Amino acid sequence: MFTKSTYLVRERVAMLKLTDTFDILDAETGQQVAVAQEKPGLFMKLLRLVINKRVLPTEVHIAPTPDAPPVITIRRGFTLFRSKVRVQDADGQEIGFFRQKLLTIGGAFNVFDTFGQQVAQIKGDWKGWNFKFLDAAGNEIGTVTKQWAGLAKEMFTSADNYVINVAPGQDPKAMNLLIAAGIAIDTIYKEA
Repeated sequence: MFTKSTYLVRERVAMLKLTDTFDILDAETGQQVAVAQEKPGLFMKLLRLVINKRVLPTEVHIAPTPDAPPVITIRRGFTLFRSKVRVQDADGQEIGFFRQKLLTIGGAFNVFDTFGQQVAQIKGDWKGWNFKFLDAAGNEIGTVTKQWAGLAKEMFTSADNYVINVAPGQDPKAMNLLIAAGIAIDTIYKEA
């Protein structure tokens, strides 16, 4: 599904929302490629009214359309200090996971494959919204960059727009893992 190297991710704006939905667009054509929808259970939605959602479990489904079965699923359990986020393919097989670093300026987490080998690192800048994907050797293999959404949207909503750019030539499993990491930055780590 993710064959291009650059995608625009646009968070949908809604009143009193308890879940997030993102449109994933081809950056060149503007056509929708996929939808990422946060789908926690009913009990977790209700808990979000009284507890910060960063500590509660959540699940994000990435699919070609809102009603289609997920191609990628991102899952995070309860967390206090360091999040561990699992990524699964369409068959429910784990393709990797992310582990948040404890003390960082701007945010960072490591990306691991199914065997627990670190394959990449995501590092944020001091402002906390421009991220670099670095391979195991420290070479840049992609970026996530926040895009200005306009004064009203920036001041009155938590909705964000950003661009995920992955270096060409990544194998499909690595591409899916990096796209999931780009989505996880917002849904798992940035939303309050």
